[in-house]
Amino acid sequence: MENMKKVPECPVEITLQLIGDKWKVLIIRDLLTGTKRFSELMRSVTGITQKVLTSHLRAMEAAGLVSRKVYPEVPPKVEYSLTETGYSLKPILDSMVLWGMQYKSKL
Repeated sequence: MENMKKVPECPVEITLQLIGDKWKVLIIRDLLTGTKRFSELMRSVTGITQKVLTSHLRAMEAAGLVSRKVYPEVPPKVEYSLTETGYSLKPILDSMVLWGMQYKSKL
């Protein structure tokens, strides 16, 4: 959170600053199952562009939600995984899944 210009007083607003984008939530969803390479995330987060994925991964890394590991290979191998802070968002996503399933069953 060091890169944030000003941390809001409201805890909900802080959370929304970190994961308020649909793509970020889907990236976290996919990383909850384990470490992924960039290409795996591109395939699993349907509809995201390479530029947007790169941008969000960088922002999430700067916020301390995602860690990036680069292997000294040719071509370079890069893996992304959630940090402990990133994993702490799991109950929020679990609640979203439950709510979404309940809502879908009402339709």
